[in-house]
Amino acid sequence: MTTKKIKLGIACQGGGSHAAFTAGVFQTLFESNFQDKYEIVSLSGTSGGAICAALIWYSLRKGENPGERLNDFWKDNSAQTLQERLFNDTATAFTEYASQGLIPQFNVSPASQGLKNWLSFTTKALGLRSRFTDFQELLKAHIDFQELADWGPQPEPPILLLGASNILTGKLWMFNSSREAIIIEHILASCAIPNIFPAVEIGNDAYWDGLFSDNPPITELIEPEYVGLVNIPEEIWVIKLNPTRRDTIPVKPDDILDRRNELEGNVSLFQSLQSIERLNDLILAGAFKEEFLQRIGVQEPIRIPRSFIEKGDKPYYIPFIEMSSELQKSLNYESKLDRNPSNLNPLIEDGKQQAKKFLEGRLG
Repeated sequence: MTTKKIKLGIACQGGGSHAAFTAGVFQTLFESNFQDKYEIVSLSGTSGGAICAALIWYSLRKGENPGERLNDFWKDNSAQTLQERLFNDTATAFTEYASQGLIPQFNVSPASQGLKNWLSFTTKALGLRSRFTDFQELLKAHIDFQELADWGPQPEPPILLLGASNILTGKLWMFNSSREAIIIEHILASCAIPNIFPAVEIGNDAYWDGLFSDNPPITELIEPEYVGLVNIPEEIWVIKLNPTRRDTIPVKPDDILDRRNELEGNVSLFQSLQSIERLNDLILAGAFKEEFLQRIGVQEPIRIPRSFIEKGDKPYYIPFIEMSSELQKSLNYESKLDRNPSNLNPLIEDGKQQAKKFLEGRLG
């Protein structure tokens, strides 16, 4: 007798290089054969989480080992040669010293032609791989966007949702694989940190990083208009990168910057979870007629153990897979820009370990 699989949505939070943690999580998930029990019906992501979600989605649709393509991306994204590590470490240190007020901070538009020329010159002069300094080229090396164009919209699961912010209209935006073919600009838009990348123009609109919208998209995973009635997940797992708590009050300028970035990265996440909590409260209280719930594809609340709100147990909290507290405390804002293997490898390894602990509770 075949056991019915649990429909699962996985949401991937953004956080620059910290998303290497997500690569470690996915590697353990797929090595554990969790798909024997769960069917991934949707994936969502923002910024670095959008990259991870897109690569996993692409691999699943191609019938590949999902973790392999994601791991290859992070290896390719890392500073591999002595010259690349020198470039990476210098840029990271410069940013950190500027945050600490030890050196002047120079503001240059990321859309500046002068900046592009300098990157091109530096790439050639230092013998860097072009994929190391050209994000578009890096993405194209790991995703065949012509193939995605040939596929067109993909209404069958898993559905991919990528969060971004429309900077002209001020509206939150979601690129949705069930409605349109995923193009490289969708991923670039979700990753467009304003002080690092220029705004990404698509048609008459322009977009910045999804940090300003949904980080990551969650409420959309339970809305039929986004994922389809048959793809409503019974469980949602969040791969979370930004710490919730802090032991001390930030006082130094760089500590304040770190904490601001963490809070900004979490605000939309907690708002989304509170919305789902409220919806579940209403369902449990019998506030909706049975025929209405059936029409929107909701049979019962999302019955998942408590995670982030520190109050009594209820059956509908969404669990996090997040970094160990020791690793969280060792990171700062600048480490989100650091692509040295000495930064990325511990993140990947911790992702593997935290996913293993998480699965022990989910799979038994």
